[in-house]
Parts: sequence; C-alpha cells; structure tokens
Amino acid sequence: MRSAATRRHNDRVSQTIEAPVEVRLPEGDEDYDHDRPWVVIVWNDPINLMSYVTFVLRKLFGFSREEATRLMLQVHNEGKAVVSSGEKEKAEFDMARLHAHGLWATLRQD
Repeated sequence: MRSAATRRHNDRVSQTIEAPVEVRLPEGDEDYDHDRPWVVIVWNDPINLMSYVTFVLRKLFGFSREEATRLMLQVHNEGKAVVSSGEKEKAEFDMARLHAHGLWATLRQD
C-alpha cells in the first residue's frame, strides 16, 4: 500500500508536451562552391618576431626553412601570405592551429 505522500507525489508528475519546432539553416553558412579550395592567410602583426613566425610555419605545415622564411618575408613585406589550401574543414583546422600559436590568420574561398 502506498502512503499518502507517494500518491501526492505521483499526482504531480509533469507531462511533456511537444511544441512544433521550426528549424532554419543559418543563412550564408553553406553559400560557397564546394569545388573551389579554401585558403588560409597569415597576416602581418606588430607582435610576433619574424623568427617565431618562421618557426610556427615549419612546425605546423612542415615547410623547409627556406619556404617558411619566404612566406614569413611575404607576410612582413606584403602584409599577408597564403600558407595552406584545401577543403573548408582543413582550412578551419589550420587557421585554428595558427590562432593557438598567436598568429593572426583568416580563411577565404579561393
């Protein structure tokens, strides 16, 4: 036999009512050409030393010392350089790794 407290508790059991839900995809999020590659751009900044930028490019992308130095000088002299390209997910990953190392990087579809 159940106690009065148990009966009162069971009388108060909530009921779940499902409401209609409208789901919208984010606008512009998928507005890109899947066949064109994405590029990751490193931008010049007044904080990081040129030797550090070269080190990060070698570490993250496996560039030779010469290639990393060439890209670093392009960033320094021209303000930016493309350091990676590929599918969107790869470009986002590469950009996040650059951010984690303190470099300013963006991506865009080429």
